[in-house]
Amino acid sequence: MWGIRTELSRLGISFAVQETSEYLGNVSGGTKKGFEYDGLTQAVMQLNTQRAFGHYGGLFNVSLLNIHGKNLSSDNLQSLQTASGIESDRATRLWELWYSQKFLDEDRLELKVGQQSIDQEFMVSTNALYFVNTMFGWPMLPSADMPGGGPAYPLSALGARISVRPVDGITLLAGTFNGSPVKNDNGTDPQRQNRHGTSFPWGDGRLSIVEAQFSAPALGSLVEPGEAQPLGRTYRIGAWYNSKTFDDQRTDETGLSLANPASTGNARQHKGNYAFYAVSDQLVWRDARDPNRTIALFGRAMGTPLKDRNLIDFSLNAGMVFHSPFRYRTADTFGVGLGYAHVSKQASQLDRDNIDFGNNPAGPTRSSETFIELTYQYQLKPWIQLQPDIQYVFNPGAGVPNPDDPSKRIKNELVLGLRTNISF
Repeated sequence: MWGIRTELSRLGISFAVQETSEYLGNVSGGTKKGFEYDGLTQAVMQLNTQRAFGHYGGLFNVSLLNIHGKNLSSDNLQSLQTASGIESDRATRLWELWYSQKFLDEDRLELKVGQQSIDQEFMVSTNALYFVNTMFGWPMLPSADMPGGGPAYPLSALGARISVRPVDGITLLAGTFNGSPVKNDNGTDPQRQNRHGTSFPWGDGRLSIVEAQFSAPALGSLVEPGEAQPLGRTYRIGAWYNSKTFDDQRTDETGLSLANPASTGNARQHKGNYAFYAVSDQLVWRDARDPNRTIALFGRAMGTPLKDRNLIDFSLNAGMVFHSPFRYRTADTFGVGLGYAHVSKQASQLDRDNIDFGNNPAGPTRSSETFIELTYQYQLKPWIQLQPDIQYVFNPGAGVPNPDDPSKRIKNELVLGLRTNISF
């Protein structure tokens, strides 16, 4: 960057820009076929307080997003589990703005306060992040069930997070954030309600989340001379609770179905919502001659027993990642993964009620949606990756009717595309 980065480094400031561009399209299924371009420019600046003015353990972070192009999932697919993790409304917005401070010996305690996107730390599978589909980042269940989709890309929320490492190999995370990433959430597009990320809502309920992480071998652990390095693994278990009020998926305040012509049209209200989750990343193979060649498995499951107030009551992601699948291509990665989302019984019953009361023609009701993805990251140069991608979606939208023929579901979708990741 013409020496700018070097000069900033002398002041304790790091600065990075990444451009992700992709061209995705469905060649079968969907409400229409076609290809569309979308892109994301992300800029991150961090100030290390020790390098800047001698204060140990402090880090100030600010990040900006410029989202451009179209949205294939909403335009063509109507899928629940959207095809790309960067698809969003076109905008330039503030993403995160926070300060973190480390304490105690070996930095075993850290506190972070400010505007945070919790998908950067909570519920994360590191191996899943190689994929293109949104749900390998922020899962389907909180995307559908949390107000505004939750404080995750491209949104964030004010709050505080504490991280404690009581012993090597175990980390405990806990955070509390505003209950919604947007003010006066009225069910419309939350990104448009907070288009530039600068509204900073506060006092609108609370989202609380806890997570325990277990890693082995522990960081810095040693092996005997001649002994093979053990295969690493990380497990996470966690839960979240949101104190806001949630609409019933089927009934009104009098107990009638919302599809009933006699209904008031006002959904029954429920106080609070919660879910549990587990994440696993497990290295299962390492080439004895080339340690860059590894195979890892991952899985993430999340569920809630509260089916009356949630569209999605269970979601799952799983897959395999092969690093350096071809010898001497040490930075390449191949992956195959799947995603599954199950619609709650209450939401499915409302579909049946609408048919029974004649509001909708007899046709499909929502049940579940599954997709499979194959992807390959090819490191063309140190600063650019090419990533061809294939996705196949079964029962798009969990079985929503085709608008051209409401008696039938939208047909299964084959999505093809190419992503480029460019680091400046």
